[in-house]
Amino acid sequence: MSLDVKTLRADFPALDQKVHGDKPLIYLDSAATALKPRCVIEAVNQYYRQETGNVHRGLHALSSQATDRYEATRERVRDFINAPDRTNVVFTSGTTAAINIVAQGYLRSRLQPGDEILITHMEHHSNLVPWQMLCEQTGAELKVAPISDDGELILSRFESLVSPRTRFISMVLVSNSLGTINPVRQIIRLAHQHNIPVLLDAAQAVATLPIDVQALDCDFLAFSGHKVFGPTGVGVLYGKTASLEQVEPVLGGGDMILNVTLEKSTYQDLPYRLEAGTPPIASVIGLGAALEYVRNIGMESIAAHDLDLTRYVHARLAEIEGLRFIGLARQKTAIVSFVLDAAHPHDVGTILDSHGIAVRAGHHCTQQVMQRYGIPATTRVSLSLYNTEEDIDHLVAAVQQVKEVFV
Repeated sequence: MSLDVKTLRADFPALDQKVHGDKPLIYLDSAATALKPRCVIEAVNQYYRQETGNVHRGLHALSSQATDRYEATRERVRDFINAPDRTNVVFTSGTTAAINIVAQGYLRSRLQPGDEILITHMEHHSNLVPWQMLCEQTGAELKVAPISDDGELILSRFESLVSPRTRFISMVLVSNSLGTINPVRQIIRLAHQHNIPVLLDAAQAVATLPIDVQALDCDFLAFSGHKVFGPTGVGVLYGKTASLEQVEPVLGGGDMILNVTLEKSTYQDLPYRLEAGTPPIASVIGLGAALEYVRNIGMESIAAHDLDLTRYVHARLAEIEGLRFIGLARQKTAIVSFVLDAAHPHDVGTILDSHGIAVRAGHHCTQQVMQRYGIPATTRVSLSLYNTEEDIDHLVAAVQQVKEVFV
């Protein structure tokens, strides 16, 4: 079923504005953060306007109401990713926090010098730096599976890096700088044959692909709310029950405790023992509204729209002489990165902005990817359900004008 994009665009107030005086906003930077539909904005506003109360600790009406809405979002997340139980869903501040919780709370105590953690060359810094830090702390070694010139994981090389010392695999489901969709089911099957747990960074996948954690059979999965039309400051760590039960709390404080004395504290059951302190209540409630919004549209329809538009972007930009794509994987979606012979990506991004077109120019928190291709940066176009072919036509015309400026 195709999307009624015109109707959907009306749900996003940000698209009503003009920038630089008279330029209608064309937003092509959803990989950085997605725009927010009106229902999410209203859900957050309602909490602050009428329902402000802390969760899990108050007996008054506002606290009870906030707790109900907070926990309703946990159930929505469970349904959205098809987790077996609501206790498999831990709220965090984002993907970065979720990965660090697994690194420090699950894996650190299991590592010995010489043990290995395996990642890929295309990871976001949030799925690279925590493992570098962990290796420095434990003496473990970080192994990196290479990628091809087209931005695909070289599966044979990945498999050859799995060794008797491999203790953990962490990898991105969709690359934020290349758009590559990784063959994660195949990799998870391989890993589990060797009893190796796997974490998936789904930050870029969650708004453009259906996710079923039971079908994937991943041990952990992380994503951020703001990538899937929700507020900033909230994310999700999913874990299998057996895996989460082995995660030690990284943060201690209120709400995660069962009993406290001056000598010792005991912790609550999952998921609360991993959610210390006052959580981002309004953001969690907003995430619930965002997931309900996506559910009503249909993730399969969104995925098909994004794929069609990705192909259209490639076809149109390929018409421009002197433009080179970075990332041409056979399986990719929603993200198109390129370099222009005539201009630095920062110049491209600045000129596009003057036309009202928002793209991202830089290394996209994947500096090692830029080093792999021998470039300082790319211009990245990232798409979502509110984008149209007309947006892309405006983009192509503006990129042509960039060439004219610099040639």
